[in-house]
Amino acid sequence: MHVRETRKPRLYRTPRLPPRPLLWFHLLMTLAVALAFACVPALASERDTPEDPDPEGLMLREGDRWVATLAMDTTVDMQVRGLLAEVSVRQTYRNDSSQWREGRYLLPLPEDAAVGALTLRIGDRLIEGEIREKEQAKAIYAAAAANGQRASLVEQNRPNLFQTAVANIGPGEEIEIQVRYWQPVAYRDGTFSLHLPLTLTPRYTPASSSTQALGEGRSAAQALPAVDSAVIAGSALPPSVVLTAEIEPGLPLATVTSPTHPITVMAEGSIYRVTLTNFAQATDRDFVLQWQPVPSKAPRSAVFTDRIGGENFALVMLVPPTLATAPLPRELILVIDNSGSMSGASMEQAIEAADRALARLRPGDRFNVVRFDDTFDLLFPEAVPAQPGNVARARSFVRSLTADGGTEMLPALRAALAGKAPAGYLRQVVLATDAAVGNEDEILDVIETQRGEARLFPVGIGSAPNGHFLRKAAETGRGTQTVIRNVQEVAEVMDHLLAKLDRPAMRDIQLDWPGVAEMYPARVPDLYEGEALQVVARLDQLQDAVTVRGLRPQPWVRRVPLGGMNVTPSPGIGRLWARARINALEDDLRRGGDTDSLRPMIVDVALRHGLVSTYTSLVAVDRTPVRAKDQALGSTQMMNSVPHGSLEFAQGSTGWLRELMLALVLALSALIVLRVRS
Repeated sequence: MHVRETRKPRLYRTPRLPPRPLLWFHLLMTLAVALAFACVPALASERDTPEDPDPEGLMLREGDRWVATLAMDTTVDMQVRGLLAEVSVRQTYRNDSSQWREGRYLLPLPEDAAVGALTLRIGDRLIEGEIREKEQAKAIYAAAAANGQRASLVEQNRPNLFQTAVANIGPGEEIEIQVRYWQPVAYRDGTFSLHLPLTLTPRYTPASSSTQALGEGRSAAQALPAVDSAVIAGSALPPSVVLTAEIEPGLPLATVTSPTHPITVMAEGSIYRVTLTNFAQATDRDFVLQWQPVPSKAPRSAVFTDRIGGENFALVMLVPPTLATAPLPRELILVIDNSGSMSGASMEQAIEAADRALARLRPGDRFNVVRFDDTFDLLFPEAVPAQPGNVARARSFVRSLTADGGTEMLPALRAALAGKAPAGYLRQVVLATDAAVGNEDEILDVIETQRGEARLFPVGIGSAPNGHFLRKAAETGRGTQTVIRNVQEVAEVMDHLLAKLDRPAMRDIQLDWPGVAEMYPARVPDLYEGEALQVVARLDQLQDAVTVRGLRPQPWVRRVPLGGMNVTPSPGIGRLWARARINALEDDLRRGGDTDSLRPMIVDVALRHGLVSTYTSLVAVDRTPVRAKDQALGSTQMMNSVPHGSLEFAQGSTGWLRELMLALVLALSALIVLRVRS
């Protein structure tokens, strides 16, 4: 553990200069090496550039000429009914080359999505996908690709990350694959919302990570599967998306908005239709859709039911009232991610969020600050009183942070969770990060086993944070998650979060169901002001009522009828229960459960409900071969967009011109420093 005691951040430490002749030698050598490295890509580019102007899009060399090749468009359609959304994602793969092609793409989806349908369209032919055990699905796809048959495969990489593949796209052909999933609508602070990730922040997995895959078939989240002779589509135009949504909320709405994209909304009776104002948008940020009911019509409870194969399912939502309570003194531990993936706007947002939290500390509070990249520092050896001098020192420390290095979150979290708050203090750990981590399971284990009495509140930073980790970290840490997508939101979001932490709505929540029930989440987290209880259950009967009990802080009881006028049939709730069940079983695996007993249970639920999981995949194959076996099949990996606000060099990639300019700037800076010191 690295303990910070200096008032100067590492960035500002003054180095001891070498003698002047040696300094000139180092300067000239540094400039020469930088220019050499910068010019290599430039020279290569000059050798590869044809006489004709560079055309737009992805190009592949065929002999001495360049031709356009595989391209991809994405169309999203959302159908929202009450608290359930059914979403289809259609991707069109177009092959403008003279070769047969295979396309592969990393598809981010919501962390609570129940992915359960796949169709493959070639002209007028429509092939329905089938759910199979993962290894069997991969074998079917590989055999079809080798035999010249058109095929598509959807595999789970992480609960919010899926890999799609489509094989044997002929020269000049278009093939469309459509993936469908079901997702619960969130309700919080009087607002319904739906979230769709459209790109992802590249994940960092520490070399020393001891994370083990969830059984065989679990692949690395930060990379696509290996593709023989694949062409990386880094020069292609960024992927774009066309999106429409139809909302049938079941109650009158005051507003329908998106904090992430300009949208156009048309009301047709009780249905609200949403389109992107700019029609096609770059997929460089997550899409968020929000709608607010008319205040007098805001729901206090709702029940949606489904019946599949003789089994009953219910989704119950309840908004408990909040009582005004005197806030307890808090021990606030701020954990700030300043790794390389936070470069650009994300780092600015994280700094503003931390500064806002420090500015809101009360005189009786205690606090500490931890920052991490591939190392970590504690500002104070232990939490200190929120006295003006300590707070000023912390704010100066936070303002000096810059983004660099890998995302080694684990040691920093261990340090933040270590020890206990003094008697009478409520310990709250606020983690500001884009969650660009590949060792999620290892980190979640530490949160679960070392949290003690602390509560963890992840704050997602940036335009495409890792939603799966944020949700699981909040659930495991018995806190709540928040997302800040642009710097203009920082003050409002952080003020709201810190005020909410003082006002728990209900804790120690229990639900008593009539008859036999299997509910998820099995352990309901504490609720804070404005948050709603949402659970999904499989029941042996849909009658009578479920009784909700909790402390707020005095005992509170509410009965929610499971039948009658307030219950809405909603096909798809069963799939949400199955997805939640699979997540719970995978959590048991993460905790070290027996794979031999848990795997068959996951496979059984996934196959019965037709869902993609750790051990099951969707595969669709056109039985008619179209490519002769003696014709080569090339592969193309379609690259995801760089998240909005991130700097490209944070992802390990810079263009030759930027490298050259960077070298010149560094050289000029060195000359200025030398001139000043002389």
